[in-house]
Amino acid sequence: MLKRILPIFLLCSVFFAIAACSGSDQAAKKLKLGDPAPDFSGNDLNGQPLSLAAYQGHPVILRFWSTDCKFCRADTPIFNQYFEKYKEAGLRVVYVNRHSDEATVRKFVADLEIGFPVLIDKDGAISSRYNIKVEPQTIIISPDHKIIAAILGGVSEAELKNMLGGYFNKSTKKQ
Repeated sequence: MLKRILPIFLLCSVFFAIAACSGSDQAAKKLKLGDPAPDFSGNDLNGQPLSLAAYQGHPVILRFWSTDCKFCRADTPIFNQYFEKYKEAGLRVVYVNRHSDEATVRKFVADLEIGFPVLIDKDGAISSRYNIKVEPQTIIISPDHKIIAAILGGVSEAELKNMLGGYFNKSTKKQ
């Protein structure tokens, strides 16, 4: 009897150990609101170094996007306007593209007159740190670099104001 139970017990133990290990890896990759935003670095399209750490003390909009995304084309003017309105008050915006070649990204940036840094995530490292599977996704990061929102799909100015307005109402009153 013991000879029959022991192999089953060992097999079940191995199964549960594998399941527990793979489950914890998945859980570690999933970010939640309030979690620290994973740091990243790279060079923007102008060759300038950029890192999240350099934006400490500033709210950051991190936008994962694609050149063939209808939402991205439609709401990029909103991001442009919001950035122009609040950049002096400390807002930082970074667009991250992982699927398009540089020429296609540059055309999109020129067509939509994007005035903030754009990174090409060639190896997918930034997207992986944020567990991005589809675009567009917008991650809103507080000045102390905690994740305060994650939005799948298009974004409106009202949503940006709702999530970030508290940071700028204080700053804009001084101006």
